[in-house]
Amino acid sequence: MSVERFDIRLGPRSLPLLRLWGVKPGLAYAELGEGPNGELQARFGRVRFAAPLASIARWRIEGPFIWVKAIGVRRSVRGGDVSFAGAAHGGVRIDFHKPIKWSIFHVPALYVGADDLAGFAAALQQMGIPGEDARRNQ
Repeated sequence: MSVERFDIRLGPRSLPLLRLWGVKPGLAYAELGEGPNGELQARFGRVRFAAPLASIARWRIEGPFIWVKAIGVRRSVRGGDVSFAGAAHGGVRIDFHKPIKWSIFHVPALYVGADDLAGFAAALQQMGIPGEDARRNQ
């Protein structure tokens, strides 16, 4: 089974704050594993998230975001989605068919602030997962 890794962009001004989560270069990424048991694995310092690729319904590139609302590990109070982001340039929202159990939470969507948003989305597309690019200021 091959695995493709996409680093999460870490803004230089954000690094001191990101260290709160144990984030440093090399410890912030998303991986897509192909094959019958393919899996999405995301890591942001000490925090990890995993879901089967078969559980992904769609993706959507969004952003850019306001810096203070984008940086770090975030969980939306209203929607319950989780985000791993180290810069405000945007993220790929990954929606699941059914919420994924993550610790005590059930996560309906995960935002990944991949350095190469288009490349990450293209890899999902190649795996047969539909999506769209809805960025502002393209």
